[in-house]
Amino acid sequence: MIEGPLYLIGYMAAGKSTVGQHLADTLGWRFVDLDDAFLAVHGKTPGDYIREYGIDAFRIKEKYVLEDIADMSPYSHVVYATGGGYPCYADNMECLHELGTSVYIQWTAEDLVSRLMLTDLSTRPVLQGRTRDELLEFITPQLQTREPYYLQADYTIQAPGFIPEADQIIAEQICQLLKYKTK
Repeated sequence: MIEGPLYLIGYMAAGKSTVGQHLADTLGWRFVDLDDAFLAVHGKTPGDYIREYGIDAFRIKEKYVLEDIADMSPYSHVVYATGGGYPCYADNMECLHELGTSVYIQWTAEDLVSRLMLTDLSTRPVLQGRTRDELLEFITPQLQTREPYYLQADYTIQAPGFIPEADQIIAEQICQLLKYKTK
């Protein structure tokens, strides 16, 4: 098996948390959702923190949360679900490369919109109140801007499309990738 932690990256609603939990359960590893860790450290959800202090202040705090957890964790077998914008800030991709292995869960903008429409958009400050068409208009250029950062991941898993079993399939693909690459 790969030594060191595994960091899942990708856009909002890519399945980082769901896939990460399933992956950790399958591998017998620990799972950390960095949004939950942020809440535990700062007493506010990322959405609430962004509403109160702005996105730039959040990105700085988010970086420190990940680095502090990595420094304090005695465990090498951990799956982390990062925030969607985490890889695109400062030297965060370099940091992920130093800390462990990163996997980008790649979706089309259209499929991400479909997945986001199934969630509570009020928890996502930059998306709340938007219609499906407005989400697509917002996500498409943002995803294009973020993709060069995401593609710096050690591995990329292409999502199978907007189907009910997508997260399960992605988790299985990552398990197979890890088994194959670590022989």
